[in-house]
Amino acid sequence: MAQPETFSGVAIFVAAAKSRSFTDAADQLGLTKSAVGKSIAKLEERLGAKLFHRTTRSIALTADGEAYFAACSAALDEISAAEAALGPGQQRPVGRLRIDMPAAFGRRVLVPILLKIGREHPDLQFTMTFSDHIIDPIEEGVDLVVRFGELQSSSGLVARRLASQRMVIAAAPEYLKRKGTPKTVDDLQNHSCIVGYRRGQPLSWRVNTDGESRRISPPPTHQISDGDTIIDAALSGLGICQMPMSLLRPGLKGGTLVSVLDKVSKDLIDVHVVWPKMAHLRPKVRHVVDTLVALAAEGALD
Repeated sequence: MAQPETFSGVAIFVAAAKSRSFTDAADQLGLTKSAVGKSIAKLEERLGAKLFHRTTRSIALTADGEAYFAACSAALDEISAAEAALGPGQQRPVGRLRIDMPAAFGRRVLVPILLKIGREHPDLQFTMTFSDHIIDPIEEGVDLVVRFGELQSSSGLVARRLASQRMVIAAAPEYLKRKGTPKTVDDLQNHSCIVGYRRGQPLSWRVNTDGESRRISPPPTHQISDGDTIIDAALSGLGICQMPMSLLRPGLKGGTLVSVLDKVSKDLIDVHVVWPKMAHLRPKVRHVVDTLVALAAEGALD
């Protein structure tokens, strides 16, 4: 493990390399020229490499010194930037935040939270987009992405789980009165189902039978790419749908929807917030992520 004096020696080396003078570096750092020379000598001894060509009038970096300077200078710049970002004056979220969300969950759950953040921080500007398909935030130039389900691994991204929700199968009372209530998964084959639609294909549903999670393909009677419209279709009595609990809860509480097959529709689906990996998180991104994490811990996203 590097010792504190190691980092001190690196800072002295970088100052000397930038000024190309032990004397000037000493003046900048408030040290004596002798102290700077001794620190550089100790660093060269530890590294086993000569960092400077020295003459009576000047110093110049060796090839090893040039390579070491490039690495150390970049590292010190990153540390300085990270410290500046954490300073009390830099905590305020400002600038444009680009966030992409699932359509229904975004509009019903996330947008009210984001609007409240926007009112509290008038220098924060939003670009909100709504899509249910997977996107690459780096490629799309998006600061934050919120998504349901499993994530594709990527070394360039950071993901934080916000919440887990039960996927509920539900229909309008009027539909169930007309077509009957399914008692088993197989009964779904005799029903009209409202399923998601992505990339030209109907989406499967999640069920758990005999303690084993699996996906099924119910009859794709109605194929809809928008979550809000799926719920509206179920409310209108077109058929049965499966959606996250947070989106169906108002209908279930109000009696305009009834859950069915609860014994098999009990698996949880994770909700993640994802952002491009960077050396230090910008205040606008950090503030929104921290707010979502805090609200999720209180159950506000369930």
